Amino acid sequence: MKKRILSVVLAGTVVFSGLLTGCGSTEKKTENTATEKTESKGEEKGSEDTIKIAVAGPMTGDNSEYGIGFNNAATMMAEQWNEKGGVLDKEIEIIAYDDKNTSEEATTIAQKIVSDKEAAGVIGHFASGVCMTAAPIYQENGIIEISPSSSHPDYAGIGDYIFRNNTIISKEAAASVDIAINDLGKKNIGIISIMTDWGTNTSQLIKEMIESDESLGATVVAHEEVMEGSDDYTPAITKLNEAGADVIICCGMYNLVAPVAKQAKQINPDVAIVGFSNAYSQQLIELGGEAVEGVCFPVIFFSESDDPEVKEYVDTFTEKYGAAPSALTSQAYDSVGLLLTAIEKAGTTDSEKVKDALYEIEYEGVTGHTKFDENGDVDKEFVKVTIKDGKFVKMD
Repeated sequence: MKKRILSVVLAGTVVFSGLLTGCGSTEKKTENTATEKTESKGEEKGSEDTIKIAVAGPMTGDNSEYGIGFNNAATMMAEQWNEKGGVLDKEIEIIAYDDKNTSEEATTIAQKIVSDKEAAGVIGHFASGVCMTAAPIYQENGIIEISPSSSHPDYAGIGDYIFRNNTIISKEAAASVDIAINDLGKKNIGIISIMTDWGTNTSQLIKEMIESDESLGATVVAHEEVMEGSDDYTPAITKLNEAGADVIICCGMYNLVAPVAKQAKQINPDVAIVGFSNAYSQQLIELGGEAVEGVCFPVIFFSESDDPEVKEYVDTFTEKYGAAPSALTSQAYDSVGLLLTAIEKAGTTDSEKVKDALYEIEYEGVTGHTKFDENGDVDKEFVKVTIKDGKFVKMD
């Protein structure tokens, strides 16, 4: 079993440099702390009749659709297991926590989950920076966390109780660059990114990838940073257009991609738009309308797949919640399945034994084959997707 060193500063202080290499350290634990930590890992979680799983994410405010999506997916997976008798002859109960997508609230929630000693594991959090704040608390107390969305390269390295059912951002950034240059044939790359750790560092990754590989034959002609949630990105788009960008890579979620696409098409109808999987959502089509026709992005989960199990999942989710599941929602769905499968294999909710089982199992879910490596990471194939006639389709 892997041995990893906790290497993240507590209270959400993450130092970035170069290619998203966040680093930091924590003080050496005292003997008393280590003893308490060992004791907590050996405890059964939940009650005699139920096994509780915490779902943490933004349930209100900005990005609440992601937290709600996590909770909906977790609830649906739990219900499906409960219909077959639950796990270990116990009913599964999902407990939702609203971290408001802030590090401060996530810290409070993580501490509550630890003190309650009831959750068999945590599904969440959403934003990478928030995950980086909460994960050390879970690690120190032997609580399993599986994030369906964190892409920070240092996240899983926080410790052996920390997992992610998502790819690291460097792999997805490379996939987006590949779409822009090789699939769309664009050489003059414009980048627009939101002013967050994720946006800033993802854009830096893209620039370094392109500038360090002359064989691509491409150039980053301009990069503009913008505030998330703005109504007017025209000044930034105008600068990209004046620099000669024939494609704009959007480092942001659907609420950035949709207005950028609308405003960019007014300035240059021929400019191509490439995004990331966090923009792969029905809300993108609803907000962007005709302007998002042709927008492309790499995704792990494709809701229009012909796979019978995926179709059944999408149909059931859509009927239950009124909209098709996004990629990140589906990764949350499989994350719960992974945790429950590990509990079943371990024959207990003892977190150390469940953690060990998570490294051993191979799981076939709606987001494909999942096997955690020694760092708690996964390596999955991307599907290249575009929007055509108001629907998501695979790129030709």
